[in-house]
Amino acid sequence: MEFCPKCESRLVPKKEKTVKKISLILVCLKCGYKKQALSNKVAPKVAKIIQPHPQKLVAVIGREEQKLRTLPTIKIECPRCGNNLAYVWQVQTRGADESSTQFFRCTKCGYTFREYS
Repeated sequence: MEFCPKCESRLVPKKEKTVKKISLILVCLKCGYKKQALSNKVAPKVAKIIQPHPQKLVAVIGREEQKLRTLPTIKIECPRCGNNLAYVWQVQTRGADESSTQFFRCTKCGYTFREYS
């Protein structure tokens, strides 16, 4: 691990493409300082530089997945259709020192309503 001589931040390895070859350089992300990395004969070989892809970590729940009955149910009357069974979950929508909000989704018509406790 090496540090920038200008701002003392950690230098990050990056691949730099030139006309003839690809070389490995060390770059300071804070001030832009660049330094040629040591050759592979002297320094240990860097196997792979991994760039994070946060969009791969986001799970999108589609219509078919929403139909799965995995949430707990409660007996409460739906204000829209009068059904007496609904899925229930809680979300902290206000400050941490206040109580959470209970959400209900009717098992028959899919109407979502809430109850502030």
